[in-house]
Amino acid sequence: MKKIFTLIISITLFFSCGSQEKVAIAKTSINSTPLDEKPKLVVGIVVDQMRYDYLTRFASKFGEGGFKRMIREGFNCKNNHFNYVPTYTGPGHASVYTGTTPKYHGIISNNWYDKDIKETVYCAQDDSIASVGTESDAGKMSPHRMLTTSFADENRLFTQMRGKSIGVAIKDRGAILPAGHAANAAYWFHGKDEGVWITSTFYTTALPQWVKDFNDSDTAESYFKVWNTYQPIESYKESGSDLNNFERGFKGKETATFPYDLEALKSENGGFDILKATAYGNSLTVDFAIAALKGESLGQDNDTDVLAVSFSSTDYVGHNFGVNSKEIQDTYVRLDRDLERLFNYLDETVGKGAYTVFLTADHGAVHVPAYLQSVNIPSGYLDYNDRKERFVTFLESNYGSKDVVENVSNNQIFFNKAKLKELNLNIHDVEQALVDEQISYPNIAKVYTATTMNSTNYTTGIEALLQNGFNQKRSGDVIVVDDIAHIAYSRTGSTHGSGLNYDTHVPLLFFGAGINHGETFDKTVIPDIAPTISALLGISFPNGSTGKPLGFVID
Repeated sequence: MKKIFTLIISITLFFSCGSQEKVAIAKTSINSTPLDEKPKLVVGIVVDQMRYDYLTRFASKFGEGGFKRMIREGFNCKNNHFNYVPTYTGPGHASVYTGTTPKYHGIISNNWYDKDIKETVYCAQDDSIASVGTESDAGKMSPHRMLTTSFADENRLFTQMRGKSIGVAIKDRGAILPAGHAANAAYWFHGKDEGVWITSTFYTTALPQWVKDFNDSDTAESYFKVWNTYQPIESYKESGSDLNNFERGFKGKETATFPYDLEALKSENGGFDILKATAYGNSLTVDFAIAALKGESLGQDNDTDVLAVSFSSTDYVGHNFGVNSKEIQDTYVRLDRDLERLFNYLDETVGKGAYTVFLTADHGAVHVPAYLQSVNIPSGYLDYNDRKERFVTFLESNYGSKDVVENVSNNQIFFNKAKLKELNLNIHDVEQALVDEQISYPNIAKVYTATTMNSTNYTTGIEALLQNGFNQKRSGDVIVVDDIAHIAYSRTGSTHGSGLNYDTHVPLLFFGAGINHGETFDKTVIPDIAPTISALLGISFPNGSTGKPLGFVID
C-alpha cells in the first residue's frame, strides 16, 4: 500500500512539474528576448495632442496593421496619465524620454519667463548655434535647456556611442528633446516657402546626403493636393457634424468643411506650413522617418539604435478644428495607415521581433468649451484682460506700484525681487496677499505659493501635479489653477495644459521585442516609460528619472 501511495505521489508530482514547465515555456516563448539579446532598434512614438479615447472612439475605422496591431501583439496601459502640470508639448516630450517631470528636467513649458535674464525663452531655443539647411533662424535649436539625460542618451553612453539616436518631427521640440543631448541628429520641418527638413550646428555642420536628397525630391510638394476624408464622410459617426460653429478652418475657405484644396489654399496659409495642419503632415513625417531608417542604417547591427518620431500635425489639427471634428477623426484614421506603413517597413528591414516600439502622447485636449456649453456641460472662456486690470489696480493700491510683479505667464506670477527689497516688503506676506486676491477672481479654482510648493510634500490631487511641474529655479512665485474646462483661447478649436483627465489621460502602447502581450487598468504615469525601456535594454536609467519600470510590460 505504501508503494502504491508513493507511486501516486510521484506521478502527481511528475505531471504537476510537467504542467508548470509547459506554462513557463509558453510564457517565455511569446516575444521573448534573452538577456544577451536586445532589440536592434527602439522606436519611440509620441502623438501630439492624443486623448486616450481616440483609441476607442475611432477603433471601428482603424485597419489591422497600426494601432490595432500594437494592441493585438503588445501591451496596452489603459489608465496612463501625466503626473504633473502643465501638459504642454515641450514638457511632455522631455518627460517621456527622461523618465521624470519638469521639477527635475527643467522644461517647465514650451516658453517661460527666465528670471535671470528677464526675458521669455523657448524650450529648444539656442542662439549660440546656427541653422543647418536653411538661412532662417528656424534651425537655431538644441536640447541645452533640458537638465537631465534621456534614455536615448543613456543608450549612447552604454554602447560607447555606437548606438545611434535620431529624432524626427514636424516641430523642432518634438525632435530635439526626445533625441537627447548626445544624439547623432534631430531633424524638423521648416515650412513657409521652403518646405525642407533642417537641423542645427549642435549636431552637424552640413545635412547628410540622404537629407539633401529627400529635400530635393518632390515629396513635400506632392501633398499639395485635395484633403478629403479617407473613408466616406457619412461613415464618420464618431465625430460631430462637418459644418458647425466650433471650428476655425483655413483662410480662403468660407467654411471649415471637407474637402480642402491645399494647392489653392497654400498661398493664404503660410505656404508649406498648411501641410502641418493637415493629416498629410503625419504622412510626410513617416516618409522622412523611413528615409532616416534607410539613410542612417538604423537597426542594422548589434548595438541598439533609437529613433524618436513625433507626429505633430495631430496637435495643429486639434487646435484648429477641435477634438470632436471630422478633421480630427480623419487625421487619426490616416495616421493609423501611416503607422502600418512604418511598421511594415520595419518588418522588412529590421525584422519582425527585432525591434521594440512604444506609443504615447505629450498631452490630451479639452472639448471646445463653446460646444460643451451648447450641450449644457459647465465650461467657458477666461477673460485675462479683466484679470489684468483688476490685478494692476490691486498692486498699485496695496504697494504703490505694479512693478512688484515682473511677469505673469503660464498661470504663474513672478515677483520683482529687487522692487520688493526696495519697498521693504516681506516676500511671504506678498505671496499670501496675492493668493487671497487671485482666488477672489472669476474662474480661478485654486492658488498656491512657491513657498507651499517647496515646503509641503503632496502625494495626491492637483497639488501633487503642480508640485511635480514646479522647478524651484525656473517657476514663478504664485501659481494659479483655472476652473475645469475653462480656457484662454478662441471660441473655435481645442487646447490643453491642465491637470484634468482630458489633458492627462493618454495612450501608452508597447509592442515588439521583449514586450508581453496584455493590458492593464492599473495606473501608469508618463515618467514610467523611460525606465521601462532602460530596463528592457539593460542600461542605466536616465540620471534624473523618478518613474518606475513597468515589469508587467517586459517579457
